[in-house]
Amino acid sequence: MARESHPGIVHSLLSPDEPGPYRVMNPLADKPILLVCDHASCRFPESLGDMGLDPFARRCHLAIDIGAGPLTESLAQSLAVTAVVQNYSRLVVDCNRQLMDPSAFLQYGDGILVPGNRNLHQVDKDLRASAIYWPYHVAISGQVTRLTKAGPPPVLVSIHSFTPVLNGESRDWQMGVLWDKDEKTRTVFLDGLRGAGYKVGDNEPYSGKAPQDFTIDHHAEEIGLPHVGIEIRQDLIDDDEGVSQVAAVMHDVIASIPDKLGMEYRRNTA
Repeated sequence: MARESHPGIVHSLLSPDEPGPYRVMNPLADKPILLVCDHASCRFPESLGDMGLDPFARRCHLAIDIGAGPLTESLAQSLAVTAVVQNYSRLVVDCNRQLMDPSAFLQYGDGILVPGNRNLHQVDKDLRASAIYWPYHVAISGQVTRLTKAGPPPVLVSIHSFTPVLNGESRDWQMGVLWDKDEKTRTVFLDGLRGAGYKVGDNEPYSGKAPQDFTIDHHAEEIGLPHVGIEIRQDLIDDDEGVSQVAAVMHDVIASIPDKLGMEYRRNTA
């Protein structure tokens, strides 16, 4: 059992019986594509209990990007590419935020209070970062290094989902292509997803130029890796049928990336 120095401070976050902070699918795949999913799970560490949230809040869009995990897993399997997937809820620590960002340990959002994140001491934040946040990002860095050594630097595709209604306002976009410095990969996805009949936002409903996309900033933009963030409206992928339909379209778009980005991104098979 975790020890407490005072209420709310625990000295062990994950027990040996719990899943690790992330999982890697196809860790030996050599195709130059790397999928990542920062918000794939609504799991809380046992040591944090329910964080003061009711069952609905623990499974709502604040806790998890609904459908994003199954979609990422489906794509990794069908494309035979590597994926790094987070195993714990973004409410424990948001792996797509800088740790100094208040939303990394969200206290309130969309009408929901998160008691387990109120008045957190720095030692609490450091524990969550060391147990979940940094191992996940180290795993991504390791796969980037491995794939770069094996051939052309991989294209980093970060997969997220967004709620159809936020703060009482409906959102008409069905998908969003988020980007900042890589217009070529952005164009591949915009053309492919729009060609499939979806209403696709260009840096909508969020922008890849905003600071709240730590994963792409840290692992791709800083080293000039080709990259894109994909947002899918959650009502499109909230069941198996929806995931299958979107995965079929996404599969074709992602599979086309090496050719459409040009020879510099193709693996040398000579």
